Amino acid sequence: MFINNYIQISLYLITLLLFAKPLGVYMANVYENRPVLINRFLASIELALYRLSGVKPEQEMTWKAYAAALLWFNLLGGLAIFGLQILQSYLPLNPQQLGNVSFDSAFNTAVSFITNTNWQGYSGEVTMSYLTQMLGLTVQNFVSAATGMAVLVAMIRGFQRKNTATIGNFWVDLTRGLLYILLPLSLVFSFVLVGQGVVQTFKPYVQIPLVEQAQVSPQPEQANTQIIAVGPAASQIAIKQLGTNGGGFFNANSAHPFENPTPLSNFLELLAILLIPSALCHSFGTMINDTRQGWAILTTMTLVLVGGLLVTLHYEQAGNPLLSAGVDQAPSLTQSGGNMEGKETRFGIVNSVLWATATTAASNGSVNAMHDSFMPLSGMVPMCLIQLGEVIFGGVGSGLYGMLVFAIIAVFVAGLMIGRTPEYLGKKIEAFEIKMAAIVILIPAFFILMGTALAVLTDAGKAGIANPGAHGFSEILYAFSSAAGNNGSAFAGLSANTPFYNIVLGIIMLFGRYGIIIPVLAIAGSLAAKKSVPITVGTLPTHTPLFVLLLIATILLVGALTFVPALALGPIVEHLQLINLH
Repeated sequence: MFINNYIQISLYLITLLLFAKPLGVYMANVYENRPVLINRFLASIELALYRLSGVKPEQEMTWKAYAAALLWFNLLGGLAIFGLQILQSYLPLNPQQLGNVSFDSAFNTAVSFITNTNWQGYSGEVTMSYLTQMLGLTVQNFVSAATGMAVLVAMIRGFQRKNTATIGNFWVDLTRGLLYILLPLSLVFSFVLVGQGVVQTFKPYVQIPLVEQAQVSPQPEQANTQIIAVGPAASQIAIKQLGTNGGGFFNANSAHPFENPTPLSNFLELLAILLIPSALCHSFGTMINDTRQGWAILTTMTLVLVGGLLVTLHYEQAGNPLLSAGVDQAPSLTQSGGNMEGKETRFGIVNSVLWATATTAASNGSVNAMHDSFMPLSGMVPMCLIQLGEVIFGGVGSGLYGMLVFAIIAVFVAGLMIGRTPEYLGKKIEAFEIKMAAIVILIPAFFILMGTALAVLTDAGKAGIANPGAHGFSEILYAFSSAAGNNGSAFAGLSANTPFYNIVLGIIMLFGRYGIIIPVLAIAGSLAAKKSVPITVGTLPTHTPLFVLLLIATILLVGALTFVPALALGPIVEHLQLINLH
């Protein structure tokens, strides 16, 4: 059975890496405005959009103007989705006549979706109308992903250009990302998902007779029927995965059979999570005319992902030691063995673990199993992947620009060791870049730790804990890690749909997104204004296995120094308690 596990993992990774190059080249061509196959169909639409919106595509922006356009656009998107929620009972496409969303939940959800976090403190099928799901959540799935990709492209231009004050045009980068990349991929993927059985309909929820009557607690009556939630799910699921969004149409997310009905849909949705982030690594190498740099970054991401995956798989497959005396947890032809709590039997342990590590290595946040039910150390791995800065693949665009910031830190450390001014991709890394990089690294860490501290010290924060002790602390730490890292997944034991958590987590999501985007754009502007320096014998090669190891060490060292004390209070002490009880 263990051989089968590794075959499934290998098949997934090989398929993912095979798609990285062709899709990466295509996306590089899109952003560099080179001809692509679908130009003949979309070029006229693109130009029409510019004319209607008054955008001059040839007019480029400084990093400050780029940031201002991005912030205004996201602000308007947030206001629109907030308005849809608080007015949805008066709007069409609401066949279940769902009521208006509370102000604090609407604020949290609006922030969550514009920041590509997609944290959900609500149950979708009993809270959001079809119109809110489509016009609000799905639209933001597209534009938040395109925003992250645009910021990455702006940063790449910082390395490409020299002696210039501009880094591109935000409106052009946003439009091209939507029109040529996200929309075509999502359209094709939606049809595939419908073919697999994912629901896509505007009909009201379906009432069906039960085979056997069921007791309706606490009333004495017997239930004869059940209401089955349906809706336009496939179109949202496609971009939810491709855009590393993760917000589910249904509360059970990708564990729900109407979102993820078959083994093939599970594999394809899992592939979609890391598809664009992995391909963007090759786009990066193509755009700077050195594909070795892209492969070095992709190798770094893959090695850390595989390491986390193997640790998680080991502890989940080993099972719960407290059950070893009376429960058969060994894998066999009739069962997967191990810890099956919180998992779908149709997916088993390996597909649940693979999804959990992929969704937290990316800033996706969708789940097909409950991370809260993982063993302490295997539940710690998804948490750690978020806390590393969402750079192990990360969100579309955001993961790679976060990784490039770590690369800047790595060459700075190497420069200190040899007494040489650090360089990366032909640009000198000086005080301004390091200050901005420090802000990028410190902001998520600060809000994760301070938010967790606030929650455990206040009655409003402690009121949401469903499990006492170390596991309850882990639930809070995971929630704030997910918010600051713009991931969106959760340890489900925390009752977070309260004014305290909705407001505090919402504010942290804003800082976790825009508090990083602004310094990244500042780095891009600073690099674009610099001249290129020639490569000499003293230049540190940044495409070699040695640099890959240095980059991994930098990421893990920053994560260890920042979060090990907090992790020791949560999953680590819970693991030790489990051993002692056994």
